[in-house]
Amino acid sequence: MIIWLNGPFGVGKSTLAAELHRALKGSLVAGPERVGDLLRGAMSGHEFTQRDYQDYPPWRQVTATLVTSLAAYTGGPVIVPITILDPHHATDLLTPLREAGLPVHHLVLHADPDVLQQRITTSDEFPGDPVRSEAVRAYRHRRAADYQKAADSWMHAHGHVIDTSTLAPGQTLQTALAHLHTT
Repeated sequence: MIIWLNGPFGVGKSTLAAELHRALKGSLVAGPERVGDLLRGAMSGHEFTQRDYQDYPPWRQVTATLVTSLAAYTGGPVIVPITILDPHHATDLLTPLREAGLPVHHLVLHADPDVLQQRITTSDEFPGDPVRSEAVRAYRHRRAADYQKAADSWMHAHGHVIDTSTLAPGQTLQTALAHLHTT
């Protein structure tokens, strides 16, 4: 089983991934950002360099292969927390997983815009490093409108939406688990 956690930057995907990992025996969390970091390094200075690693077709191919391979190797649930805003990228990532016969749960975490902005403003991603934490907050604030556009145009229609606006992390976990056990 693949549990793909999507939604805006700062909504709580990593928190839910950690909670699901603790709750689901044999599960693991796959971080596609690490594949992106590898590609950034490999492509540095190349004429095909992209600003966003998700725009590299090899990133999408390697990520899909990694997730499929991890599921086949471990037999346990693979949890993938990452924001995918481009519907074509989502298709490139999720279609190979489904074609491999894996049950894919695309969970979209959502928070009302005001709630999301407040969460981002109060987050401290790098305790003890206020400059780095502020850079993350600024990026998340800038990308919130991109999420809303994706949510309205495709994301909410292609995933199971969990509105976290009024939920504590434990309640979000219980909502996600209930969905996984009923589908």
